[in-house]
Amino acid sequence: MKYILALILGLLVGGALFAVGATYNPFVGKQGLSPLAVSKSQVVVLSYSANASEGILFTNDGKSRVDPHPEKVLQLWEQSIRQTTAMATTLRDARNQVAGVGIKFASLSEKTRLISGEALVDSVWYVYLPGRGGVFIEQTENYWSYFRDVVVPAYRSSSDTWTGVWHGSMTSGPGALRTAKVSGAYGEFEGSEMLGVESLSIRAWRVDSGVVAAEGQLLIELQDDRVVEAVE
Repeated sequence: MKYILALILGLLVGGALFAVGATYNPFVGKQGLSPLAVSKSQVVVLSYSANASEGILFTNDGKSRVDPHPEKVLQLWEQSIRQTTAMATTLRDARNQVAGVGIKFASLSEKTRLISGEALVDSVWYVYLPGRGGVFIEQTENYWSYFRDVVVPAYRSSSDTWTGVWHGSMTSGPGALRTAKVSGAYGEFEGSEMLGVESLSIRAWRVDSGVVAAEGQLLIELQDDRVVEAVE
């Protein structure tokens, strides 16, 4: 009996040490500088509130940490889409003026490998800018640093809350330089193939409700000289 107990204890301790080592390994999931941060091309900058209750619409399976918004919105409880979230949100420019509307669908990726620091989500955006046109954004996001630096400390806190300043580039592909694929749908952007990056800036996060105070940002690098920057 004592050997069985010793084996179980050893497995538990080993699993705990592995989890701690993987989570806090400084070489796993390390973020670098976003390639668009140093781009010499014109860049459209669009921001949005990452708090689900402040957007136009947010929905999931209805059982996740974040509640759907508004209250009576249809939930994604069917088996095929249970791990998917959908949202519609107002997009603002650098002067905090309403610039358009964004619709995002995101699903957990089958390529997730936590042991390698890859907590992956596949997502697509449709961005509509009135008077200018629309674009589709296709990307893979990596939430590992977000999980390690924000979520885990919140669970370890006696108040079940994390507060501070955290900023990270979420996009990890499909571009070789960790950029998203942006395709012009119509208007000024029609026919253009561009690059994009999505980032998050978080100031508060709670275990029971997720994001409390945070802002998301979309950067779209314009490849066509005919398209002027959204904000001078």
